[in-house]
Amino acid sequence: MLELTQNDVQLGKSAATKEEAIQQIANDLVANGLVVEGYGSGMLARENQNSTYLGNGIAIPHGTTDTRDLVKQTGVQIHHFANGVDWGDGNTVYLAIGIAAKSDEHLGILKQLTHVLSADSVEEALKAATSAEQVLAVLTGANQKGLLFDESTITLGFPSTDLVSMSAVCAGKLKAADAVGPGFVSSLVGQSPVCLGQGLWLNTSSESVNQTAIAFLSVDQVFEVDGQAVKGLIVVAANSAEHTDIMNNISELAFDGKIAEVFASSPEAVVKAFSEVRQGGLSQIFKIKNAHGLHARPGAMLVSVAKKFDSQIWVSNLNGDGKQVNAKSLMKVIALGVKQGHELEFTAEGADAQVAIDAIGQAIEAGLGEG
Repeated sequence: MLELTQNDVQLGKSAATKEEAIQQIANDLVANGLVVEGYGSGMLARENQNSTYLGNGIAIPHGTTDTRDLVKQTGVQIHHFANGVDWGDGNTVYLAIGIAAKSDEHLGILKQLTHVLSADSVEEALKAATSAEQVLAVLTGANQKGLLFDESTITLGFPSTDLVSMSAVCAGKLKAADAVGPGFVSSLVGQSPVCLGQGLWLNTSSESVNQTAIAFLSVDQVFEVDGQAVKGLIVVAANSAEHTDIMNNISELAFDGKIAEVFASSPEAVVKAFSEVRQGGLSQIFKIKNAHGLHARPGAMLVSVAKKFDSQIWVSNLNGDGKQVNAKSLMKVIALGVKQGHELEFTAEGADAQVAIDAIGQAIEAGLGEG
């Protein structure tokens, strides 16, 4: 498996244009014996097809399929531009990861980067980095904590008849996990939860949050507050956007009148109900034929096709964890880790759903820009 190391990072780089930056990276790929002369032309050609800017100050310039035979060994060269490089469309790149790939070994790096791209303060951290160690820490998420929501933050069948005590128990769970400080607890119990409907309530705070986290509590006996049933409470401690997908899932359940699904019989089932909600609509399964899977270029092509339609479109990798993600998000599509032969299930809902599904199938059949 290809892994990033400190030896791959080159600090103190500067370039007047993205073309100059890409050529510098290509020269280093040649100097390190990863590619032969001419690969840089492929990298520039690839950039002209579609921007390799991913977000948060990161770009991943790489060659075209036509120049893959110029790759001697799969590897990367990472250039750090403290002053940034204009990558077009108002985007500034502080870290360019030049990729030379003979196969799909680089997909793991792309998948790792998708998590970095969704995190807060990454761009500022890259701008401020002064060592290869700091750059790698940002890329690997060494200083980031993911969303905390598991069996340890769930309480089922709690004997309570008021929302204050329920909030306090949830806050205590998060404090015990060191996700929040004392300020969060006092902030939470001092405000009134909101009824989401069907017995589910929500309380949230960003005070003294160390890590974005979610706690859930259900009661042993249903009671009422202001004429609304109380069956359970969600508590969100937020200092990033990592809880967004789960909250979107809850909104979908509420809209469909299926909140009862979250009041499951075990903590494991609760986590699944919150995080693995299946979207409905027209569905069809397509097999990916691309020799190197859904790396940046075919992934971008797939996303561009999906974005042409008004329907909501989701995709899941049936050879992966099966979780549905937004097919219009390049970050989420790449994170699926799709390799050749993997089967993707697309689900579309909207007036042009069938047309969207057909267009996606045609694009995959045509090779997503790779023939």
